[in-house]
Amino acid sequence: MVELGARLSAAVGGPTAKVLGEHLGLQTVGDLLRHYPRRYVERGALTPFAELVVGEHATVFAEVQRTSGRKIPKPNTRKPLHKTDVVIRDADGATMTLVIFNRPWVERELKAGRRAYFSGKVELFRGKVQLANPEYQLVDDEEGVLQEEFAGTLVPIYPAAAKVTSFKIARSVEMALAMVDLGGDPLPDPLRTRHGLIGLEDALRGIHRPPDLAQVVRAKKRLAWDEAFVMQVVLAQRRAATRALAGTPREARPGGLLEAFDAALPFSLTGGQVEVGAVLAGELAQPAPMYRLLQGEVGSGKTVVALRAMLQVVDSGGQAALLAPTEVLAQQHLRSLQAMLGPLGQAGRLGGAEVATRVALLTGSQGAPARRTALEQAASGEAGIVVGTHALLSEGVRFADLGLVVVDEQHRFGVEQRDALRAKGRTPPHVLVMTATPIPRTIAMTVYGDLEVSTLTELPQGRPVVQSAVVPLAEQPAWLGTAWTRVREHVAAGRQAFVVCPRIGGDEPEERATDGRRPAIAVLDAHLMLVHGPLNGLRVELLHGRLAPDDKEAVMQRFTRGEIDVLVATTVIEVGVDIPNATVMVVLDAERFGVSQLHQLRGRVGRGSEPALCLLVTEAETGSPSRGRLDAVASTSDGFELSRVDLEQRREGDVLGSVQSGSRSSLRMLRLLRDEALIREARTEAVALVEQDLLLAGQPALRQAVLDLLDEEQADFLDKA
Repeated sequence: MVELGARLSAAVGGPTAKVLGEHLGLQTVGDLLRHYPRRYVERGALTPFAELVVGEHATVFAEVQRTSGRKIPKPNTRKPLHKTDVVIRDADGATMTLVIFNRPWVERELKAGRRAYFSGKVELFRGKVQLANPEYQLVDDEEGVLQEEFAGTLVPIYPAAAKVTSFKIARSVEMALAMVDLGGDPLPDPLRTRHGLIGLEDALRGIHRPPDLAQVVRAKKRLAWDEAFVMQVVLAQRRAATRALAGTPREARPGGLLEAFDAALPFSLTGGQVEVGAVLAGELAQPAPMYRLLQGEVGSGKTVVALRAMLQVVDSGGQAALLAPTEVLAQQHLRSLQAMLGPLGQAGRLGGAEVATRVALLTGSQGAPARRTALEQAASGEAGIVVGTHALLSEGVRFADLGLVVVDEQHRFGVEQRDALRAKGRTPPHVLVMTATPIPRTIAMTVYGDLEVSTLTELPQGRPVVQSAVVPLAEQPAWLGTAWTRVREHVAAGRQAFVVCPRIGGDEPEERATDGRRPAIAVLDAHLMLVHGPLNGLRVELLHGRLAPDDKEAVMQRFTRGEIDVLVATTVIEVGVDIPNATVMVVLDAERFGVSQLHQLRGRVGRGSEPALCLLVTEAETGSPSRGRLDAVASTSDGFELSRVDLEQRREGDVLGSVQSGSRSSLRMLRLLRDEALIREARTEAVALVEQDLLLAGQPALRQAVLDLLDEEQADFLDKA
């Protein structure tokens, strides 16, 4: 007998294990048994060829109509190729040709009337679908006796690869099921009873060897519960462990910076900002560290809410750190905070207010003098707010009393970063994570999340809706000229524009799209094309990640001052860049961006009071998935709706990101949108269990399932906490 965590070779042998590992990423017995069938076919029912998808590895059950073979001369060799054409028929009478090379014996086996499972890659040849060089498995021998692996009513069809057919996977699963010792059930008996779930052994056998579809349904429900519940237990443990840490209360102080800031605000806070601000103020005043997600639409005013929280911490004698994912965004935050604070951010300087603090910037590529000054201001407490990239987490950075960490734009902390932050504070600091709409990782964070969640849904009064449109070059190539005309019109009216490209260019490798189209347009090429073409005479400049930090900052400063008409950039401007005078954006090769990126990019225009426009230029044709994404973005400015569109087109393993530390996704059966109700139930069960038994001492099988999901550092965090 072998355990689920045993190496795959223990169940299926070394050679087979090697192939399964190399081509499907399966390393353990548990990996194999959780490589679930994609679908099932009823024994004896022919497969409709219309269901086949070009490019996928497929398995079909079909009847042979005729077989013919011939020799083909092979260049530069005396030995010819032997080609066999096998015409097979599906349930609707449609036919498909199989091309098999150098296996002449198939002509004896694949005679007219024989039925078999054929497995191979679906290809197009002269406009017709075919399987090239497929593997096949006859379901009967000459006497008509069914082979063992196809003796059931339903035949499982597995996600396969060129070197690993569904047949081979099925045989490997059969061997593993015969040898595996599942041990205890990770789902407690009372939970299974409450929710009508079958046992783990019945579920695994039912998913791989079902007697009927009803058993498949029961197995899928149980296995989806496994994934949801184990993940929810992990997140409940994190929440409980975070609450157990001893923090420092950061209470508001009468007559302090926060009061002065509120009094000087030139606008009224929205109702949502006031409500969320009160929640944050209350949690900051507690002795346990706050760990909260602040999500909201692009432009909903998250930065103001976060700044008010930072000022409360500064008033209490502590410091706040604002972490940004890029240097451009860190510098933008510095300018925004300094502008909002005015004299309140100029402590010790001419013109500074009587009650004031300082805002310092710390990034990895700063010059030595600037970095030294920022480090001194952070260590002495002179800077109440320190803005920076993840350079803030490096060993040489010290704070006098770090009380709050604000993390911008979906950059979550793993265990290493949490430990680094705890080491920088006298006690663990409060943590606020900000993100502009739940796209799409934030959906996982809010459904699964180990964060408490606050949401801003209102936009400030006077903020215009950005009009969006697709510029379809495949159908209307002349519209591109119209797009550049619109850019010129906005610039002539005193406004500014962004042009966004998927890549930089130059020495950067050219990446072709998966369908073989040309490489994505590059910033360097687009800049030259615009300067010498449709935008000739305008002030057009570049911004991308390969520029030196000082050069990037200089470009942004000129753009902010209105000295640049059009900024041609990569996604370095995706988040946080706030230029109220920018009213038009053209996204080139827009189909190369995801829904999330496009919505974030669009949020860089329309931040003032003037009408704004976002044009999505694409060669994607109507009806294609890429065009569908762009049409969805153009049709709504609701980021919460777009988050669902994005998630529907992506697998949950992509969404979970750091929750899984880069490992293979544990979510094979669970779907975030479809299974929201199940996930809520699993969360309730997990919270109740963890409240009674944080480290799962009374649930050894569940504890092992949790450890299998986590890496060593994550598990160590829970143990230490």
